[in-house]
Formats: sequence, C-alpha cells, structure tokens
Amino acid sequence: MNAKQTLIGKLSLLVVAMFAFGYALVPLYEVFCDITGINGKTASEPVSAEEAIVDTSREITIEFIARPNQQMPWVFKPEVRRMRVHPGEIHIMNYVAENPTLRSIVGQAVPSVSPGRAALFFHKIECFCFTQQYLAGGNDMLMPLQFYVDPALPAQYSTITLSYTLYDVTDQWQPEAQDNLSELGE
Repeated sequence: MNAKQTLIGKLSLLVVAMFAFGYALVPLYEVFCDITGINGKTASEPVSAEEAIVDTSREITIEFIARPNQQMPWVFKPEVRRMRVHPGEIHIMNYVAENPTLRSIVGQAVPSVSPGRAALFFHKIECFCFTQQYLAGGNDMLMPLQFYVDPALPAQYSTITLSYTLYDVTDQWQPEAQDNLSELGE
C-alpha cells in the first residue's frame, strides 16, 4: 500500500510539472523568438525615422500580401504587390480596405515578415497595424504603411515578404474607441 501511495504521489507530481511546463511554454517561446528573430514578427510599435544612410548599391524587393481572416468579411489588399527599394530609403504605400456589409466592423491587422530573420531589419515608422481600424458598412479606406529596410540587412536577403492577416475585433473594441462608436450613433 505504501508503494502505491508513493507511485501515486510521483505521478501526481509529474502531472503538475507537465501542466506547469505547458503553461510556461508560450511565454518561453515568445522570448526565444524575440531573441532569435525567427518567428517573422515585426515590431508592434513604430520606430523613429532615423537618419539612415541610403545604400544605393543594393535593391531589395518587398512583396506585399494581405488577406482577411475567414470570419472577416472585408476586402483587404495592398495597392501594389511588389516594390523595389534601396535599404535606408523611407517609403509609403497603402493597403485598401472595403467593408461590403451593412454593419460597422473594427479590424486589426497582424503582420508577419518572411524570411523571419529579415523581420529584424524591416522597420515600420507608421502602420495601420498599430491600431484597430473602424470602418462603417459600405465604406472603404486607405490604410498607410510607412517603412524602411535597415541598411544592415545581410546581403543574403534580396526579397522580403510582408504579409498581413486582418481579423474582426469588433467584440474587443477598446473602451476609448467605444466612445467614438457612440458618437457615430452605433
């Protein structure tokens, strides 16, 4: 009987340890990805437009991809699909969003950069992805992106793909933005 209680105690401790490990795995993964830059996440805050030296000896192709999540009814696309840039140059391009429904929807774009290591060198000065976007039914809007590629980008990278997935976050609309909705009669 004592051996059974010991075994049950050890197995219970193992279950608790496995649960704790699983619970800690997500934050540990986030830290690991931030350190290594392998997850393709870009900064969620704007960077300043530093006086970068433009490297005119190189051109980088930036590809733009946009797609709404399956539950997001908006039409969402970049104005241009591809752009050639010199590292250090500041560029502005727009994404187009259209809400074909009759109801107002709030969207949030989540960016990703491929290859993942290049995300460390793709800097957004201004981006619609930093905030939630309100769009009344039947309307459309341009959403600007201002960016530059760091001249320190390793030479092995000649193409960077910036991809956005747009999600319907109307239910999670921020409280300060909720006041804006009531002012608009929503």
